[in-house]
Amino acid sequence: MRAALVLLAGLLSVAGLAWYLGWRLPAVWNPWAPLDVRQPPNLLTPYKLSRLRNDPVLCRQALETSQLRYRAQADSPPSANCPLQNIWRIESGQARLSSSFLASCPLAVAYALFENHGLQPAAQDVFGQAVTQVDHLGSFACRNVYHRKQGRLSQHATANALDISGFRLQDGQRIVLTRDWQAGGQKAAFLRRVQRAACESFSTVLGPDYNTAHRNHFHLDMGRWQICR
Repeated sequence: MRAALVLLAGLLSVAGLAWYLGWRLPAVWNPWAPLDVRQPPNLLTPYKLSRLRNDPVLCRQALETSQLRYRAQADSPPSANCPLQNIWRIESGQARLSSSFLASCPLAVAYALFENHGLQPAAQDVFGQAVTQVDHLGSFACRNVYHRKQGRLSQHATANALDISGFRLQDGQRIVLTRDWQAGGQKAAFLRRVQRAACESFSTVLGPDYNTAHRNHFHLDMGRWQICR
């Protein structure tokens, strides 16, 4: 115990000296610095994303570093069956969307990270071109998990999840999970790379191999559980 206290005192002394001499952590490794979407995800990213949930000012700072087109949405009344707070309508990113979607701030910023550091690099590496449209099945839905009458609310009930069903490339090619996940070749390889990349930005990523309910989409959410399947 005494040795641990001595070690802690030594570390604090070194930290104090470094601060006095003007050394500062780079923003990307500073847990209190705003999240910058232009920087690749690292070990601090989940913590920084979690800070956005209840802080609209910090949220806007993060969104301003992205290429998203977005609009703030009014909070719903607390009496709503599925009340929403700090919600944004995402209209597009680097790629257009099949339709705009509602997103909690962590989901919106995670989507921007995913597109910037996962989706578009994967498309360039596999196909030599950009993704120009992301097709999705929606985000907000006031319901329980798997639409059950009883049970816990889905992450969709707080606009904290997005279901992506496919992509369109610059040359017009379509990539659809229901058709291409098991087809082999470039498209299947691309989809698997996209799924792995999504796990770097989102808390939970579920795809066609998880169960039949996800056979046609990637479920991406910002819940408390870290799952990549």
